[in-house]
Amino acid sequence: MAKTELDRAHAAMEAGDGAERLGFYHALADCQLFVLLTEEARGDDISPQTYDLEGVAHALAFDTEARLAEFTGAIAPYAALPGRTLAAMLAGAGAGLALNLGVAPSAILLPPEALIWLDRTLGQGGGAEGGARPEALTAPQGVPQAVLSALDAKLARAAGLASHACLTGARYAGGGAGHLLIFIGAAAGAETVLTRAVSEALTFSGVEAGTLDVAFAGTGSALAERAERVGLRFDLPKPETPARRAAPGSDPSKPPKLK
Repeated sequence: MAKTELDRAHAAMEAGDGAERLGFYHALADCQLFVLLTEEARGDDISPQTYDLEGVAHALAFDTEARLAEFTGAIAPYAALPGRTLAAMLAGAGAGLALNLGVAPSAILLPPEALIWLDRTLGQGGGAEGGARPEALTAPQGVPQAVLSALDAKLARAAGLASHACLTGARYAGGGAGHLLIFIGAAAGAETVLTRAVSEALTFSGVEAGTLDVAFAGTGSALAERAERVGLRFDLPKPETPARRAAPGSDPSKPPKLK
């Protein structure tokens, strides 16, 4: 079976340092997980099957349906959830996560403390400010490669939320300067999600005190044209054809409830 993004992030964590560890948790938060259930979901209520370790329940989850099927060896009820949603649910319940046990190189047991940390980190926000308007734009200078890589990976998962983004240097009234990421052709209502995505990319890049302003421009606008002339461009993927809803858990605004 081909390696998944989570496999690669786990391997990098095992061979690397703190930055790679952050990368693993970032990948975990962004990926879709398939949670084994004791019974079919009832509305928004789910009952995860658990693995007990030293008296602590760990929900069993896998990063592909094939791996879940390999683990169970039979048809079994499950729920598809974003990693960030599952982390929040388990953190609130004081439970851990048993990920890909026995079926993948990324098999790992994450204790409740790790999920509490991840949930809090995802909820912190900060590090990116929306609505910034500069007096002048320049080519970006001195942006750490770790930040560029984190942005590239994050925006690759933001299909359909904007046409593209341009990273520029920026000078503001009063003499302030910094870096600005301008999203061009953002979908209606996507500003908050995109700003949060940038904030998370900075948080998980491993770069201390990273800051980045965020702005939005219409396609063909003067600000967009200025950014496209001098900025580093990130193209966002086109939206995929909507898939059949996997219930529960497909809508992040309506997470399922643990029974």
